[in-house]
Amino acid sequence: MKNENQPVVAITGGIGSGKSYVCHIFSSKGIMVYDCDSAAKRLMHNSEDLKHRLTTLIGPDTYINGNLNKAAVADYMMQSENNIKAINGIVHPAVAEDFLMSEYTWMESAILYDCGFDRYADIVIAVVAPIETRILRIMHRDGISREKALEWIARQMPQDEVARRADHVITNDGTEDLDIQIDKILTQIRKNKE
Repeated sequence: MKNENQPVVAITGGIGSGKSYVCHIFSSKGIMVYDCDSAAKRLMHNSEDLKHRLTTLIGPDTYINGNLNKAAVADYMMQSENNIKAINGIVHPAVAEDFLMSEYTWMESAILYDCGFDRYADIVIAVVAPIETRILRIMHRDGISREKALEWIARQMPQDEVARRADHVITNDGTEDLDIQIDKILTQIRKNKE
């Protein structure tokens, strides 16, 4: 369970902003960050309750030999916005509970505001990058077209809105020094705790 003296810090940012890289830097400074995306995958693979609920929702081909059938899940999600909401309505609360029961006080979530996880955070850090940088990162990482990268970006909350709602913003554009920005935020967090 959480230490009540420790603030809960959430790191967020749109696809291609490089928030996972920023979380890696925080980890190198001794801060363990709970990865909501990895947790969702882990729970979908390991939680019997989640398996049962997803199978009831999607159908008998959701799991094959106990393994998540990603194609079946993707097909179901592509059918409608309501289907996406239904899956999220099962997975997001399970991830939230898993985080709250853990020792972690830092979390990484790309969809922090969309899934309402910001309500668990005392401090939010947004990682931002220029749109062109984000497009190139996504294309390079996932081997997809510029159009597809733009489509993925468009499905998320606008970066300006994410930054506006955050307490701190880290610019990850390849030129601004990340260590300086991160150390400054850590100093402020420690100061506010005293």
